[in-house]
Amino acid sequence: MDAGTLYQIGLVLVFAGFALAFISAFIPALRGSRSNSRTKGGGIVMIGPFPIIFGTDIGSVKALILLSILLMVAVLAFMWFTSLTFR
Repeated sequence: MDAGTLYQIGLVLVFAGFALAFISAFIPALRGSRSNSRTKGGGIVMIGPFPIIFGTDIGSVKALILLSILLMVAVLAFMWFTSLTFR
């Protein structure tokens, strides 16, 4: 793949991410509020290899810890693969 193709793929993925975030923010608002429902959630802020994880319940935090570990493994695998490819 050349640099132009990788740039276009990256740009499409960024726009797709923003679109998914926008849509997922408005789905609960369109459904309306239920009196017996409870919202759960959390987030990860990755600063280099160090994740900052926050959440509203222990289940969300555990899922985000697993996600951050998988993300770091994927990044390390990508770095290893590119170092072998571009020698």
